[in-house]
Amino acid sequence: MLPSDHIRLTTSAIFAQRTRSLLTGLGIAVGIAAVVLLTAIGEGVQRFVMQEFTQFGTNLLAITPGKTETFGMSGALVSNVRPLSLDDAQSLQQVSQVEAVVPFIQGNAQVEANGRTRRTMVFGTGPEVPAVWSIEPALGRFLPADQWRRARPFAVLGAKLRQELFGNRSPLGERIRIGGETYRIIGSMQAKGQMLGFDLDDTVYIPVARAMAMFDRESLMEVDVLYAADANAEVLAERIRQLLEQRHGSEDFTIVTQDQMLEVLGSVLEILTLAVGALGAISLVVGGIGILTIMTISVRERSAEVGLLRALGSSRQQILWLFLGEAMVLGIAGGAAGMALGIGGAWLLAFLVPGLPVQIAWDYALLALTVALLIGLAAGVIPAMHAANLDPIEALHNE
Repeated sequence: MLPSDHIRLTTSAIFAQRTRSLLTGLGIAVGIAAVVLLTAIGEGVQRFVMQEFTQFGTNLLAITPGKTETFGMSGALVSNVRPLSLDDAQSLQQVSQVEAVVPFIQGNAQVEANGRTRRTMVFGTGPEVPAVWSIEPALGRFLPADQWRRARPFAVLGAKLRQELFGNRSPLGERIRIGGETYRIIGSMQAKGQMLGFDLDDTVYIPVARAMAMFDRESLMEVDVLYAADANAEVLAERIRQLLEQRHGSEDFTIVTQDQMLEVLGSVLEILTLAVGALGAISLVVGGIGILTIMTISVRERSAEVGLLRALGSSRQQILWLFLGEAMVLGIAGGAAGMALGIGGAWLLAFLVPGLPVQIAWDYALLALTVALLIGLAAGVIPAMHAANLDPIEALHNE
């Protein structure tokens, strides 16, 4: 059998049963499209969340009060929570390669200004926020470098809060009441957007010590540290750990570097992407079963044709590859159609829902296409072997 004859017989068998071939390829196409679309959403969400976590800059580590320890027996969890004080935060400024420190506390309070009232988030911070969080004032300046415990009653508005209270008018020099206390507005921050559901623009920044008094807190919620670009994060974290252990007498705090946060978050999101891709792969399995079924039926219907080919001198191997080729063509055609549907669906989804991050995961897409080819090949093996092993006399007799 010439190669051209082999191709002609394979394609003619597919086009002879157009509807059946279309439905068979459609099973594979739906599976591929599902994998491409779901992994595109997963990859987009992963990149979006990573971008959200790095929008505050790099070379950061965070220190929070409390540490949970396990003592090796059931239920033996001890959470040791001790205040993380302003003095602790100030002591970190003396650590080598630490460039800036931001103590942080968050609360919710009612603000009044320009005859308007609004309830919003209140951030108690230090003057190094622009450097550490990579956010600059759009108007005026940020909190001055006062002593943390003696900071003057100044306030800086988030972009949205400024718009809600003052519209397009400059708020500089105006007075604002926050939680019943009066502050003078000295600046307004650039728009930062939302992060994980929190509107960072609907905020007001005040000195950390005043925020602690306002919300009756003894401990900071977090201390963010900006370190030099050439510093080793793990070595620096160890220095900070030793310093705070000396001050507290034990390790009753938690230090997390940005690299650790991104590593854990990245692994979780990769598992999520893999999981949604696996859900789409179920459709590929269903499509493979469809090819197996169709090829089995095709062998039974074409047994006389197989007998004739064998009688004319075709070898078992040629018969085997004739049916394998048909299964592979169905798998490839379905895979190509599925790629087109998946990519087109991802682009359409990104166009219709601009807020939904969609990013084609080409590695998963190519893997799905390869799997489709292998499924087509595997699904055609048993029927093809059956066809190759038919006795030509019995096959012709069935006709």
